[in-house]
Amino acid sequence: MAARKITITVPEESVASIELRPGARGVTDYIAAAAAHQDDMNRLRELAARLEVEHGVVSEDEHQAALARVTAIDGWHDRQRAHRDRTM
Repeated sequence: MAARKITITVPEESVASIELRPGARGVTDYIAAAAAHQDDMNRLRELAARLEVEHGVVSEDEHQAALARVTAIDGWHDRQRAHRDRTM
């Protein structure tokens, strides 16, 4: 992936905290990951807004049903991972 150098100003406390994070590969990687995450969230919000215009607002019941389904899928993945880890 191509990269471009830019200059940003970050509060000193944030830089100090980032530098202390285990596994952080430097402030640049941390900030780049944070920017990519924020861009992903913005794009999801834009998609949600377009879908609401096209299909209407999601009801509370639909929202709860979707959350329940995601929870069930997460549980299934956790069980699969645990089983795989036990057999290795």
